[in-house]
Amino acid sequence: MEAKEAERAAFLLDAQTKAIALFQEIETSLVRPGISEKALSDEIHKLGAERYGVRTHWHKRVVRSGENTLRPYADNPPDRVIQEDDILIVDLGPVFEEWEADFGRTFVLGDDPHKKRLRDALQPIWEIVKGKFHENPDMTGEELYDISCDVAREHGFEFGAHIAGHIVGDFPHERIPKDKTTLYITKGNDKSMNCVGPDGFKRHWILEIHLHDTARQIGGFTEQLLTVE
Repeated sequence: MEAKEAERAAFLLDAQTKAIALFQEIETSLVRPGISEKALSDEIHKLGAERYGVRTHWHKRVVRSGENTLRPYADNPPDRVIQEDDILIVDLGPVFEEWEADFGRTFVLGDDPHKKRLRDALQPIWEIVKGKFHENPDMTGEELYDISCDVAREHGFEFGAHIAGHIVGDFPHERIPKDKTTLYITKGNDKSMNCVGPDGFKRHWILEIHLHDTARQIGGFTEQLLTVE
């Protein structure tokens, strides 16, 4: 069992490593002003398929810019053209050789200091929350959600989502119909995150940080593996 656990963790980390490479290409080759969110999403899909062999995304591709960065994941806001001095988020769930990645980043075009401050706060806040989790990996999903909200506020932002993460695994990962609590880092999840799933294996988690600057009507987002390094 121990060897199998290590193998599963290695597969998840490898999937994330490939996602990081994909995102680096997205940033250097595709993100630009004058393209619509939908057109950029289509280009990302094509790049993933041609360069990384991605044939499946386990959740919808999310590309949002400007005021659309404040909209919840479940929304489908009107398509928007990315501007010269803009902020945008990209959230992908590519499947690499039957293992899921879930990776998100925020990009800024131009020199707006408020947008840069928001972007640059995301990863440090993610690291702070991660550190608090690793101090007590038996904490519940609700406890980690509350920590995420508290740290966001301490840095001058609102936490902009009703979840701060979820489980991840081989495709398709464990799902319980209509269960929006026990497999998520969210209010109401009173289960320890350091637990095993029905398959007997340790659950692995994605940590998401959603920051909203409501005064300026912009948002930012980052996510990656919490339980594998």
